[in-house]
Amino acid sequence: MTSAEPTERTTAAEPAAERPTPQAPRDARFIDVHYHVGPDAYLRRHTAATAGEVYAGHDGWVVLKNHLGSTAAQAWEARMQGLPVSGSIVLNDLAGGFDLRAVEQAVIQHGEDSGLRLIVHLPTVTGRTHRSRLARTPSHPLLANGQRPLTVADDNHVLRPEVRELLRAARDLPVVISTGHADGNEVRLLVDEAVRLDLPRLMLNQPANPMTGLTCKDLVEVAAAEQVWTEQTALTRLLEYQDWTDFADVLSLLPRVVYSSDLGQPSQMDIEPWLKWSREAFDRAGLTPERVSEITHAEPLKMLSL
Repeated sequence: MTSAEPTERTTAAEPAAERPTPQAPRDARFIDVHYHVGPDAYLRRHTAATAGEVYAGHDGWVVLKNHLGSTAAQAWEARMQGLPVSGSIVLNDLAGGFDLRAVEQAVIQHGEDSGLRLIVHLPTVTGRTHRSRLARTPSHPLLANGQRPLTVADDNHVLRPEVRELLRAARDLPVVISTGHADGNEVRLLVDEAVRLDLPRLMLNQPANPMTGLTCKDLVEVAAAEQVWTEQTALTRLLEYQDWTDFADVLSLLPRVVYSSDLGQPSQMDIEPWLKWSREAFDRAGLTPERVSEITHAEPLKMLSL
């Protein structure tokens, strides 16, 4: 008995189109670890792709942030287009809070091709009273009344058990934990727990913001541990939440500083003007070229590298 003729002729698979490869983070001139794109809780100036194109045009690398949750899949998609983009997740209540499954999903979506860790921001919507100086428009009617708040510490000023468990699990994941909008006391609790657990990487998220309120003098002690990096954003200075002296001192004096923009708001400057403003600020602060390279590239790369 002979087999029947196949009803369809099979052909060799077409070769996959070659995807452009983004510049490696180590070869970038700078890494901005904090830039907001849409869709987010508020309207933003750029998408992941349009922001990535601008950063690529300036030989930079950008880490996307989103108060709704994860930018991991957006970052992966942008890299598949050859753009220098990686991602983060913000553990606000709307994104699942401290559920480790949300972090693991974002890690998987983020992939391994960039060679960089996912930044895991602890909650940024905490319910603490603060009148922002930003002009912001919610991006969706469901956000008209804001998001449900979530804090890392309970009413007794003790870290929540689920936060401790998350920090413990983070030791074995390709992530950097960020303190989010924790207050000054919570930041100290997080640093102490990170040291106790030997968590390799903890980033103090814009500690000069009014909800955290840590000055350079405070950070000399708080950020002393070798696994702690301090983020200094341009936005805290642009909104005058931080005076010039404190801004310049953080940039000049502290170890393991990562300089970022925290921009993306339509009411604030675009990426190119921020780069120009930053160069002028570095000159005014008297930073050497070596120190500028350290805070804009070497330390961000060291913090994020796998």
